[in-house]
Amino acid sequence: VQLQASGGGLVQVGGSLNLSCTANSIGFSIRDMGWYRQPPGKERELVAGISMRGTMNYDDSVKGRFTISRDTAKNTLDLQMRNLKVEDTALYYCWARATYSYDRDDYWGQGTLVTVSS
Repeated sequence: VQLQASGGGLVQVGGSLNLSCTANSIGFSIRDMGWYRQPPGKERELVAGISMRGTMNYDDSVKGRFTISRDTAKNTLDLQMRNLKVEDTALYYCWARATYSYDRDDYWGQGTLVTVSS
């Protein structure tokens, strides 16, 4: 599975950004998808996830500000980010859990940088 993320950039506090991820998954069945982020000097953390059935979960720090969505037919994943804060600054990664036959594995995109300036 190949994941291509886009949409990062520089934005001021209170601004908005939309991240997108496209999955090339011929032969695979994508189950869960999500967005992780890694702030400077910190470990990678889950931002939001969405199951194949559409069940969503969010980190408490982004609830009410971020919205995750996916199009299972097109294998795309989006993250709408509003009211951005300086602490949202991070490298954002698209993630997918997919199965191929009886195997299940996690896949990661290359990361897209989000910088929120004050």
